Amino acid sequence: MIEIIALTKNKTIETGLTMEDWKKGTYEWYWIDFNAPNDKEVNYLRNPLQFHPLSIEDCLHNLQRPKIDYFDEYTFFVTHSLEAKTYAKEELNLFVGDNYIVSFHKKPSIEVQYVAKKLLGDKSPAKWSQFTVLYELLDHLVDNYIPIIYEIEDFLNEIDENTDNKSMEVLLDDLYETRHRLLSVRHTVVPMRDLLYTLLNTKKLTAVSNKREYYSDIYDHLLKLTEVIESNREMTADIRDSYLSYNAHQSNRIMQILTVITTIFMPLSFLVGLYGMNFQYMPELAWKYGYFTLLGIMATIAVCMFLFFKRKGWFK
Repeated sequence: MIEIIALTKNKTIETGLTMEDWKKGTYEWYWIDFNAPNDKEVNYLRNPLQFHPLSIEDCLHNLQRPKIDYFDEYTFFVTHSLEAKTYAKEELNLFVGDNYIVSFHKKPSIEVQYVAKKLLGDKSPAKWSQFTVLYELLDHLVDNYIPIIYEIEDFLNEIDENTDNKSMEVLLDDLYETRHRLLSVRHTVVPMRDLLYTLLNTKKLTAVSNKREYYSDIYDHLLKLTEVIESNREMTADIRDSYLSYNAHQSNRIMQILTVITTIFMPLSFLVGLYGMNFQYMPELAWKYGYFTLLGIMATIAVCMFLFFKRKGWFK
């Protein structure tokens, strides 16, 4: 589906235009949005828009890295949005020329819908331009990253506090899943940060240079989000190491207790084995108090060894 918004020479907004209407009209600037286009609509990128084949190829291939490409007639942007529930990346491609902006996305974009609604609801559309649309789209893209990243951070804090008393196996599964989410989000935020840095330092887009403070604000948000992501990734590593260390400590404690028990029973087992031999002539076997004496000796040995290990601090 193709939607066109155009600003006429009379400073009024026209909507509901077809590609044929657009060809016949003359406008201050226009915005053509390709929303999940079919093959026929994709061909409009070639003719009449006449974009470079490499740009069109980037639009058709899935999930190119966010970037900026400069061409003679326009600047091409590859940007990523994030789906709030699944953290899936969706590509939003933008062509920005002297008097137009063209957006291309294979799935409905809430960022495009938001900016289009904001533009159509503005009582002063004359203050808008294709670069205003560019700024609004980038700003809203980055704004939508914020709740996603802080949601991951909140979940990570829940893992750290473990208020639900989950088992270590469940916590580690949640931890690795969170780390995977952070890595996925990082693959979007860091390239977008680099894109904004490139945009801020370019000399090819005068309109961007004139509004540098606005784009700097987006860049600052991306810097902060990058720091949050890196901090959370370090936190996942710390929590993982703490859990593994605690698990190793618990295993060592269990082995220590089993070792003490085994050590105490070693002399007892020796005595039991000694008097369990089937020799005919063993003087103690015929002794009236031999059984009780042996039990006493075994109990004394066990108590003495227990007190010895306790004194050494093995039961602390």
